[in-house]
Amino acid sequence: MMFKFLKRLRGEKSETSLEVQSAPEVVEQSAPTAPAVVDLVAEPAKPAQAEPAFEPKPEQPVEKLSDEPPVLAEVELPKRSLGNGIRSLFSSGVDLDDLEDILIRADFGVDAALEITDDLKREANRVGASSDPELRLLLKDLLTKRLTRSDAALNLSSGDLPYVILVVGVNGAGKTTTIGKLSRWLKDGDWSVVLGAADTFRAAAVDQLATWAQRAEAEIVRPEREGQDPASVAYQTVELALTKQADIAIIDTAGRLQNKKDLMDELGKVRRAVEKQARISEVLLVIDATTGQNAMAQAKAFAEVAKVTGIVMTKLDGSAKGGILYALQQELDLPVKLVGVGEGVNDFAFFSPEEFAKGLVAYK
Repeated sequence: MMFKFLKRLRGEKSETSLEVQSAPEVVEQSAPTAPAVVDLVAEPAKPAQAEPAFEPKPEQPVEKLSDEPPVLAEVELPKRSLGNGIRSLFSSGVDLDDLEDILIRADFGVDAALEITDDLKREANRVGASSDPELRLLLKDLLTKRLTRSDAALNLSSGDLPYVILVVGVNGAGKTTTIGKLSRWLKDGDWSVVLGAADTFRAAAVDQLATWAQRAEAEIVRPEREGQDPASVAYQTVELALTKQADIAIIDTAGRLQNKKDLMDELGKVRRAVEKQARISEVLLVIDATTGQNAMAQAKAFAEVAKVTGIVMTKLDGSAKGGILYALQQELDLPVKLVGVGEGVNDFAFFSPEEFAKGLVAYK
């Protein structure tokens, strides 16, 4: 499965764009010699009712470097494959009498397991399939059809740069690693990326994202201190992306789930800070496949408050319960867009229903 996207065409900027890039007011905010890791500078404390500290000053608005639209090119991301990362459902031959139990144990959910089993039996009777290879092929085709969606591509085709991606999910699900792998993938496709370390409550998360930024050759905006307002980091990330004429800004967010109201308030502030300067293209929810049915509760909580547009499923290689991916997509009506199947930087790909289904029904 390959998708085509629109990105900035490097080396064909207008003279106007270049002049604005060298204007004094832009240089003051982002010096050309700035290091790859950009520390935020804390502003003086303001009264409780004052505007947020991260608002731009009226005399120095931060806008796109040129009023002219960027020159765009249609591109594809480098090919990535799930390979052999999906664990098979079957340790022996496909037995229609046992299939429903197998699917339930693999976290497809009771209703889905019953529907899939009934559909497979009906199709097998219709075409006269009874052998193990025939049943595997029918099941693969059935799962592929049920998992295929028209909205599985990342929303990177509007041409409204920079594309802003918020990444949400509970701590430990693999958010930071996902951002790092996605950034490296985009860099391999000649996209320019700015990362924002808005999970300001965990110093380890900031350091980990900085490490990934180096691997991906991406700029990073990090907080000056632990616990700094995540919205200010998100704002500065988009600000830097505009200044640098980057294609994409990816923002890591905190994954605390004490209660939905706190989560909603925090993500709401981040969204409002970002939308002062750019549209949000994607809100990707990262889910750890090894958590099984717990993933459903997490996904429902985030989907309710974060305006999620797609799911990233991580650690599919570490679980024989990949059916949770099927359950999430069906129950939440959200597309699974990206998957991670290993620790390597390239163990990351667009979700392919056919590859996933093939892995589930493969011979061990």
